Amino acid sequence: MTQALTKGGDDAALIRWTFWQGFRAGLPFNAAVIPFGLLFGVVAADAGFDILQTMSMSILVLAGASSLTAIELLTQNAPVFIVLLTASAVNLRMAMYSASLAPHISKGPLWQRALAAYLMVDHAYALSIANYESKPAAPVRAKLAYYLGVVLASVPSWYFACLIGALVGAQMPASLGLDFAGVVMFVSLFAPAVRGLPKVIAMAVAVCGSLLLAWIPYSLGVLIAACFGMLAGALCEAALRGQAREVV
Repeated sequence: MTQALTKGGDDAALIRWTFWQGFRAGLPFNAAVIPFGLLFGVVAADAGFDILQTMSMSILVLAGASSLTAIELLTQNAPVFIVLLTASAVNLRMAMYSASLAPHISKGPLWQRALAAYLMVDHAYALSIANYESKPAAPVRAKLAYYLGVVLASVPSWYFACLIGALVGAQMPASLGLDFAGVVMFVSLFAPAVRGLPKVIAMAVAVCGSLLLAWIPYSLGVLIAACFGMLAGALCEAALRGQAREVV
């Protein structure tokens, strides 16, 4: 696969080295991906999904948070449009990830960009954007190789874990605390990025809003709180820019 990223074999050694660099960087995230995948498989089985339905959702959606949200809402007999709206909103961050990565990989071949879009997961974005910003002059093929290395280190584990979770189902002991794996992964990835007053305010407003609006059915309070958080962060950033212009 890494060889396919080169043109006529040029820079093949660089591509291979970058791919394995990404692969090694992505391996530790299996510690969170595998429990999260097991959790999804167990929840899907408990909700009445058969193996085919569970694996189809796992492979086609490839998004644990939105898949779990959708299953939870379906078990609550939520309207279909609420399920679709909520799952789409949870995955909306992927659009922001894509916009952030576009300056680095948008000149790559269409099939590679399409593959990167399908394989977009949180840790792949976090690791890749950090790598790209530290090596902005790296060739596009090398950047894509790093990205594919990261995802191929963990995405197959997601599929396998979902399958095992679906097969084991309710036999998985609740004491394992699998539901905590996703939380740990998100916090470890994005907590270091919460720097500066606007981001801190956005996070604080979103968290407090989620708690205060927990009474709203179908978890819609989380979506509302997220919107208030983004608005608060944007207003704070605009205010800081206004103060900076006044000083100048």
